[in-house]
Amino acid sequence: MGEKLVIVGAGHSAGQLVASLRQKKFAGQITLVGDEAYFPYQRPPLSKKFLAGELPAERLYLKPESFYADPSTDVRLNTRIERIDRTAREITTTKREAIPYDRLVLALGARARVLNSAGADLPGVHYLRCIQDVTDIQEHFGTRQRLVIVGAGYIGLEVAAVARTLGHDVTVIEMQDRVMSRVVSPQVSEFYEKEHRAHGVKFLLSTGLAGFSGDQRVSSVDLDNGDSLPVDLVVVGIGIEPNSELAAEAGLDVGDGIVVDDRCRTSDPGIFAIGDCTYHPNDLLGRSLRLESVHNAVEQAKTVAANICGEDVRYSQVPWFWSDQYDLKLQIAGLSQGYDQTVIRGKPDERAFSCVYLREGRLLAVDAVNSPRDFMQSKQLIARGAVVDPQRLADSSVALKDM
Repeated sequence: MGEKLVIVGAGHSAGQLVASLRQKKFAGQITLVGDEAYFPYQRPPLSKKFLAGELPAERLYLKPESFYADPSTDVRLNTRIERIDRTAREITTTKREAIPYDRLVLALGARARVLNSAGADLPGVHYLRCIQDVTDIQEHFGTRQRLVIVGAGYIGLEVAAVARTLGHDVTVIEMQDRVMSRVVSPQVSEFYEKEHRAHGVKFLLSTGLAGFSGDQRVSSVDLDNGDSLPVDLVVVGIGIEPNSELAAEAGLDVGDGIVVDDRCRTSDPGIFAIGDCTYHPNDLLGRSLRLESVHNAVEQAKTVAANICGEDVRYSQVPWFWSDQYDLKLQIAGLSQGYDQTVIRGKPDERAFSCVYLREGRLLAVDAVNSPRDFMQSKQLIARGAVVDPQRLADSSVALKDM
C-alpha cells in the first residue's frame, strides 16, 4: 500500500488539492475528512447567485460527486476531528475513530466571527459562511422583509445588493465611517456607498451595536446611541476567524492562523496547511499574513500537491480578490496596505474605473471596477514592484502594460 495522505477539511483548498494530486498521478491513498454534509464547494457564490436563488447547490461543487468515487480516495463527510496525535501519526474523530497518516494536510478554513452582544443568539440573527447558513436565510426571503445587515464589508454589501434586488428593505450598520474601509480607498468607498444608496440601501455609518431584542425571535436592533430599528431578519458580516485551534492543541506553531513556510509546511515537516487558516510568508510585503481568498486557497493547494509529489515549489503569488454587487465587478490585485498615494484611472461616474495604490512611486495594488483590462495587466507590474509615473497612470488611454 502506498503513502497514507489525510486531508482535514473539505473546502475549496481541499478540493483543489485532491484534483491537483490526481493530475500529478499521486500513487498513495487519500482520505478527505469534512464536517459538512457536502463535497468541496465554492463559497463566493453563497452571498451572490446562490443567495439570490439563481444557482442550485450542486452547481457549487468544484467536482461532481462521481469524481470522488475512486478506490484511492476515501471521503468522510459529517465528520469532525477532535485530536491530532503527532507521535502516533493519527487523527481521532469525535466518534472515536482513529485515522492513521503518513502526511497530513490541514485545510481547516475559517468561521464567521460572531457577536457577543445581548440577544445575538435570538432566532432570526444569521451569519453567512456555508450552504446551510444561506438556506436558513432564504427561508425568510419569500416576502418583503425588513433586513438589517451588521457590517459593510464584502459579505454585508453583497447581501445588501441581493436583498435589494429581491425587493427587501435594507439597512446596513457599520462602526467605521465608510464602507469596505479595511480593503479599499476612500474614493472607492464613496463610489460603492453612492451606488447602494441609489438602489435604496440605507446606511448607519459610525454607528455601534448595543444588541438585539425580541421574544421568540429578533424583532429590533438596538444601537449604541439609544435608537432601535424594527427588523424581521439580521445578517451579520463582521469578518472571519481562522480555525487553528486543532493545530494549536497539537503543538504546532500558530499566530493569526497556522504558521507555514513558503512550501506551506507547518512546524511539523509531516504536516502541511492550506487556505484561509494559514499564516504564510508574502513576498510583496516582506512579512507573513493571513489571506481570505479563493486564489490563495487554490494556489497553496497546488503548491502542496507539487511538494508531496516530490517537486520543490515555493508559494509566491500576487494576491487577488473580487466582489460582485449589482452589475459592478470589483477586482482587486495586490495588497494596498501602507500606500501613500492613489491615482484614479477612468471616470467613476461612468461606472468603469480603477484606483491605483502607490508607495513611494511603486505600484502596490489596483482596485478595478468594471475594468478587467486594468486588473489583468496590473498583476505583472505589482509582482515587479514597478515604479510608475502618476501622471501617466491617470491617463486611462495608456494601457498599464505599456507602463
